[in-house]
Amino acid sequence: MHHDAFATLVALKSTLDDHLPLAPGLLRNLRKDMVLRYTYHSNAIEGNALTLTETKVVLEDGLTIGGKLLRHHLEAVNHADAITHLENLAKENVLLDESVLKDLHQLVLRGLDNEAGRYRGCNVIISGAGHTPPDHLHVGERMQCFFDWYRGDAQSLHPVERAARVHTDLVIIHPFRDGNGRTSRLAMNLELMRAGFPTAIVPVDDRLAYFQNLDKAGKDADYGPFVQQLGQLVEQSFEPYWYLLGLA
Repeated sequence: MHHDAFATLVALKSTLDDHLPLAPGLLRNLRKDMVLRYTYHSNAIEGNALTLTETKVVLEDGLTIGGKLLRHHLEAVNHADAITHLENLAKENVLLDESVLKDLHQLVLRGLDNEAGRYRGCNVIISGAGHTPPDHLHVGERMQCFFDWYRGDAQSLHPVERAARVHTDLVIIHPFRDGNGRTSRLAMNLELMRAGFPTAIVPVDDRLAYFQNLDKAGKDADYGPFVQQLGQLVEQSFEPYWYLLGLA
């Protein structure tokens, strides 16, 4: 993704900044819509069977859906809680570190996995992927390198590029046994939100291209395709704002 694309995103962001602060009612409306869509899509990518409407009923009315797994209900509630936590982190401008990452993972898999919030103690294969995550014995040291990069060189990157690389590297290292996708998308959005961008949602319908782009980075260390995909998703993430502000 070249400078023009980043320039477009910067221009969109300054347009939005001109309309801040948003009216509280507008903000609540946008947030409710985002939490629902983000939770639905992020979980659906991982095989959660709840539809968008069912997710809405679970989150807003606290009801369970007949014939759907309890696990899928918990995944929805957990993810919505993780977003709330994310918003607080972004508001306080918290940088990602090991405890922030493990807290996000803990929230995503709360009550679902007794290894929630802990790095994996076993080896994993990502089915269909062209790369294999590192041996579990190397996870700690790979994560150490990741956080060194994040605190160092990463801070001079454009926030969208940094967010894309954070996500990609976490998926490649695959530090947890389960929940890596959801957790790394949350970490990605922490970068975007800290920089004042709206939350980017990877739609479940785009998951084929998404997995291919992440795999390209894992196989060939080529981050370009995913950086570009994220740039497009960030651009789309402004649309609900324009619509509600009457700028569409």
